[in-house]
Amino acid sequence: MLAALKGYPSAVRLLLFTTFTLTMARAITLPYLVVYLATHMGLSVGRVGLLVGGAMFVASALSLYGGHLVDRLRNHTLIVACSAVFGLSFLGIVASTWALPFFCCLVVAYLAQTVVDIAAKAGFCALLPEARRAEAFAIKYTFNNIAWAAGPMLGVLLIELDDHLPFLFSAAIGLGLAVFYQRCGERGLASPAQDKSTAGFAQVGLSLLRDTRLVCFTLGGMLSAVVFGQFTAYLSQYLVVTLQDPVQVARLAGYLVTSNALTVIALQYVIGRRISRQYLLPWLMTGMALFIAGLLGFSMASSVPAWCLAMVVFTLGEIIVIPAEFMFIDLIAPQPLRGVYYGAQNLSNLGAGLGPALVGAALGSMAPAGVLYLLIGSVILAAVFYRLGTRRSH
Repeated sequence: MLAALKGYPSAVRLLLFTTFTLTMARAITLPYLVVYLATHMGLSVGRVGLLVGGAMFVASALSLYGGHLVDRLRNHTLIVACSAVFGLSFLGIVASTWALPFFCCLVVAYLAQTVVDIAAKAGFCALLPEARRAEAFAIKYTFNNIAWAAGPMLGVLLIELDDHLPFLFSAAIGLGLAVFYQRCGERGLASPAQDKSTAGFAQVGLSLLRDTRLVCFTLGGMLSAVVFGQFTAYLSQYLVVTLQDPVQVARLAGYLVTSNALTVIALQYVIGRRISRQYLLPWLMTGMALFIAGLLGFSMASSVPAWCLAMVVFTLGEIIVIPAEFMFIDLIAPQPLRGVYYGAQNLSNLGAGLGPALVGAALGSMAPAGVLYLLIGSVILAAVFYRLGTRRSH
């Protein structure tokens, strides 16, 4: 991986650093949002869940317009502006004394990070030949997982000093990154749209709906994200019902999160760089099969090693599906609309929000193991939509 990084243009390395840094800034604060809201605003756990989940849902829905901005504005300008907005949003979070402004600042922070992420993907496509893009995305995803692993630990150190400090630190990261990218970012990287008089957002949205490949793939992405998008949340719900011991649940959930992170960090680059355009469908079907195997493993696991082994298998599916989705969008996206196509791919995060809600509702009406089979059904349906999307792309 280090050899690959050395071979990239400096602009690509800077884009990787930028997305890693903003992911780290978000990871520092996300685990403590629930505690912070409950402590400073007196909200119940249910209301906190609605606020945080709602912010992610709204930001994901708005990411389509964020992708449109990536197509219309200069890459350098957009990354600098969004990094600054990200930092200012966290200052707004600290200053908020009631839920509505907190919610709005959280939506803006999430959306700003998403737009930078989309701009980075578009930048990879502009700066790298097709053969090297999957490798760059695999490195990006590995870095993001390192940030998600390290960020919360840094947050622990900060919150012990002051419970506002994680948010202030994230604000400083965003503002500092904006200044750094303003000075060092690639200014010559223009937006993909060569004709600035191209169609407006409404017309672009209609053209996306007419692309059945994109629609099928987006639906497949949503259904698969139901399964892997927030697996820690729904597995915790499942464990609470099956184990009925909060201490044991917390311990096992920690083992599973660690197993997932270590597997991604160790194998994402090794596997992701091998995914090719020619064999996208076989790779995707392999990922779906690994998801199913992992869920079956969860349903039968009766010991910590068995749970961790099932999580490793499940994570291998995640490692394959995420870069394969990127490669497919890269394959079908017209050059002037790459940003909005990546924004449409980001709509799969809407499915991630459905996972815990679906499992929570199902646990009240069926046997716990049945919930995992329900998720297997979501994987199978996702595979059908992926098949339809790839078949129409030939």
